[in-house]
Amino acid sequence: MPTPLGERVREQRRKRGLTLEALAEKVGSSKSYMWEIENKEVARPSAEKLAQIAAALETTVEYLLEGDGANEAEDATDIAFYRKYKKLDAPVKERLRKMLDILDDD
Repeated sequence: MPTPLGERVREQRRKRGLTLEALAEKVGSSKSYMWEIENKEVARPSAEKLAQIAAALETTVEYLLEGDGANEAEDATDIAFYRKYKKLDAPVKERLRKMLDILDDD
């Protein structure tokens, strides 16, 4: 029986169109280890491995551990986007801000 963590990992993996094998490759783990996380109660990944899984799924560790509901999933997606945004070069950030201004026609 899967844990809530396993269910959220599976949900996010499928949402992104990843196979178990593709997720395992992104995380640097085996396919069987990822299957255990998704399907077994005893699977308890380390904090480092959990962070790698969250990054591969473009979400947060907090969401994977505690998240429920669509609002929290959306929040996790926003947080993951912002983390990526913070790593961008200044010219790329400026282009994104201009694009947002164009899209936000309010």
